[in-house]
Amino acid sequence: MTNPEQLRALQDKTAIVGVGTTEFAAIYRDLDPERSAYDLGRIAFREALADSGLKKSDIDGVIVSRLPHYGRMCEVLGIRYPRFVNVLPGEGRQSGIALQYAALAVANGMADAVACIYGNNGRSTGARYGGEDRGASTQAMFEAPFGMTSPGAVTSLMFRRHQYRYDTPVEALGQLAISNRRNAALNPNAVMQQPIEMDDYLNSRYIAEPLRLFDYCLINDGGVCFIVTSAERARDLPNPPVLIHATAQAADITPVYVADDFWYEPMSRIADDLFATSDAQREDLAFAQLYDNFTPTMLFTLEGMGFCEQGEGGDWITPERIGLRGELPLNTGGGHTSESYMQGWALHVEAVRQLRGDCGERQVADAQYGLYACAAPLATGHILKRDGA
Repeated sequence: MTNPEQLRALQDKTAIVGVGTTEFAAIYRDLDPERSAYDLGRIAFREALADSGLKKSDIDGVIVSRLPHYGRMCEVLGIRYPRFVNVLPGEGRQSGIALQYAALAVANGMADAVACIYGNNGRSTGARYGGEDRGASTQAMFEAPFGMTSPGAVTSLMFRRHQYRYDTPVEALGQLAISNRRNAALNPNAVMQQPIEMDDYLNSRYIAEPLRLFDYCLINDGGVCFIVTSAERARDLPNPPVLIHATAQAADITPVYVADDFWYEPMSRIADDLFATSDAQREDLAFAQLYDNFTPTMLFTLEGMGFCEQGEGGDWITPERIGLRGELPLNTGGGHTSESYMQGWALHVEAVRQLRGDCGERQVADAQYGLYACAAPLATGHILKRDGA
């Protein structure tokens, strides 16, 4: 375990004060190959800045992801003299890392207010996330000759291993997909709002058996931004601050994407770090926003984070547990399979809005602490806290 005292030094020192997104549903139906990822990032930044109550001149840190270059994003925004910049790859595991970098920069005086910006024009430009040339990477050398040319294929293989080991019912994935869609039906900005039932799920086509259509994330355009500053400064701004209460990172780096333990080891280490340094424990969490590029990833995360024993996720996942009025509401905005695929970024925004009490019909009652967790080769997790909780 990481030194708990060192992690506690960051507890509640920084806060998310502004969040913004593009209109996912509207843009999904309005393809525009001329719309750049920078355009989408700019819109999200504008919304987050207005939400924060800060001025553009207050922003002295910029972190971008999936956007090719921080310099171009700063030019588009008119931010000429930043004190802290970074650029992260367009991978889902990077959204949690962006928040960690921003919190570390602010807590250590390297910046006063950091805008974390994501832009993705993949749908308009024809992204498919599979089958394309993956270059000469180590993973491609070992996986591509066997047809593993997409994250969905390898996740399907992982879930099949889980079924073999633990007799996991495929209906557990159906419950996750159905719950995401029910939550999205209450989210005006969600791409997919039509509810589905178990028959719809089971009758949907396979993409990489045993994974079906509704197990897969969407492909859509969009932008997301969240702004981080000190907790002290946040209390002078219009919105209730959402404090970064605890955060952790762990990795499982191998030559292949497939993890034979379903990322149980890194997720367990994250859980140990989070709950050792947090005032909140699992039973105190009002919700969990779980990275869901595919529904099995949510199951793996629940087991790795200790909400149930390894191998018991298939039985643990029920509507009574994961629904909006359940024991642990999951992906309250609809997640990647129904709201949008913003590679973890929109999940952070949903967590902030829940803790502020801004989610209308999908609002979880008395939300004081919430979890974000991403199971991946580079895994992250945070506990976010409503100021004053």
